[in-house]
Amino acid sequence: MTIINEYCRFIHYFCQMKKNVKSTHQNPQFNRPVEKIFFELNQVFGSGNYLAYAIFMILFFFGLMGLIWMIPFPKLTILERMNAQTFLNWGSFFIAIVIYCYLRLAPTLSYAVLFSIGIMSYFIVQLEYVERDGGPTVVLVTSILMLIGLIGLWFSANKQKVTINQFTKLLTYGPVWLWSKVFTKLNWKF
Repeated sequence: MTIINEYCRFIHYFCQMKKNVKSTHQNPQFNRPVEKIFFELNQVFGSGNYLAYAIFMILFFFGLMGLIWMIPFPKLTILERMNAQTFLNWGSFFIAIVIYCYLRLAPTLSYAVLFSIGIMSYFIVQLEYVERDGGPTVVLVTSILMLIGLIGLWFSANKQKVTINQFTKLLTYGPVWLWSKVFTKLNWKF
């Protein structure tokens, strides 16, 4: 009789452990909001091709930033007197907002995104020089790149049958999420 009781207690204990393991996998505890965001993105897009996500995310983000960069900025006399009108445009505000949002999530990753934005800014300025010399307009080039990136992300993501909300989250947090993959691969903390 005692062997049967012990066996039943063992089975009960084992079942309880199994329930606890399932509940921790379904509802993990997060120390920071960024961990929750990355967990959700990993659940939906984790089985995808990160290289494809990275390429299409770069094209989309570069195109979006280039389009915002090219929105005409009002001429302010204060900036003209300081000869600083060329350094301030709507792209500057876009960069500031993006980096501030990412900085609140994960400071180290926001610096990596800022580095990427710096490289993209250089290429946008180069596109402006090409346009000035008679080449295609920056708006045309960045629109095409943004559409290629958006369509590529959509088809890459839809292999996992994502919703519009999940896709929007990928577009919003994708750059910092992809940088987290690089940091994880290099064993760097973020």
